[in-house]
Amino acid sequence: MSVFTIGFLIFPDLTQLDFTGPLQVLSRLPASKTLIVAKSRDPVPSDCGLSLVPTATFQDCPPLDLICVPGGFGVVKAMTDPETVDFIRRRAESARYITSVCTGAFVLGAAGLLQGRRATTHWAYTDMLPLVGATHEKARVVWDGNIVTAGGVTSGIDFALRIVAELAGEEIAQSIQLGIEYDPAPPFDTGHPDRAPETVRQLVMPRYAKSREAYRAALPS
Repeated sequence: MSVFTIGFLIFPDLTQLDFTGPLQVLSRLPASKTLIVAKSRDPVPSDCGLSLVPTATFQDCPPLDLICVPGGFGVVKAMTDPETVDFIRRRAESARYITSVCTGAFVLGAAGLLQGRRATTHWAYTDMLPLVGATHEKARVVWDGNIVTAGGVTSGIDFALRIVAELAGEEIAQSIQLGIEYDPAPPFDTGHPDRAPETVRQLVMPRYAKSREAYRAALPS
C-alpha cells in the first residue's frame, strides 16, 4: 500500500491551532505520514508563544499528496516571500489536494492557485478573496476541485475530518472524531459574526484592523 504524504507549511507567527487542529486529525489517517515543512529546521515561533519544530525543509521535502497552509498574523510575510510562494506553487503541481486553513488561503492566492476558484477564509478577511482571484463562498469548508479551503482557526478540524472521509471513508473519519472527542458544545453562540452581538464584534474587529491594512498593501489591487 502506498503511503499518503501530508505536508504542513509553517512560518513565523502562524496561528498554532490552524496547524495543530488538522494535524491532530490527519496524523491519524491510515497509511499516511505527516511532514512539518519550513525554510529551515530551526524552531518556528507561533502567535501564542509555542515554538514548532519542522521535520523537513523546502530543499529536502519529498513530493506531497496533500499540502496545507495555516493562517495567522505571519501570513503577510509568508505570502510576500518569493521562496515560500515558489515552494507552494511547485508542490501544488503534483499534489492531489491543495488546502488552507484561515488566512492561509492568501498564501495559496499569492501562488496563483485560487484564480477562478470558490474559497473561504477567516470571516474578517473574506471580502479580500477577490484580490487573489477567488470568489468567497459562505461555508465553513469550501471544496473546489482539488482546492480545499477552511474558515477561521477551529474549522481546520472540520476540513481535516472531511479529507479523511474522502480518503478512508466516513467510518474512519467518525472514529477519529470520536477518538479526539470532537463534540463542540461552546458556552456561547458567538462563534460566527452572523450570530455575535454587535458589541462583541466591535470588541474583536480592532484586532484585525492593522493586519487588514497589511493584506491590502501586499495584495494586488
